[in-house]
Amino acid sequence: MSAATTNVSIRVDKDIKSQADALFAEFGLNFTTAVNIFLRQTLREGKIPFTISLNKEPNKTTLEALKEIEEMEKNPSAYKSYKNVDEMMEELLK
Repeated sequence: MSAATTNVSIRVDKDIKSQADALFAEFGLNFTTAVNIFLRQTLREGKIPFTISLNKEPNKTTLEALKEIEEMEKNPSAYKSYKNVDEMMEELLK
């Protein structure tokens, strides 16, 4: 016997809905099933099951890491490299 259901009406941006439908279809889901999965997971965890953040820009540490990677790509010979993790760990533990 299935549980009683109720209809819920929500407004969603047309393009977002279309993109979501396409993604859910790749998982073999429809929009309703995906929303139900979200609701069940929310109840199971007792929270929104993902991080909600206002951080739109990478933080200072991330920006510095990105700059470092760009520099390494420009001048690879200026940086020590290793053939494998064991070689790197051996040098780190010296």
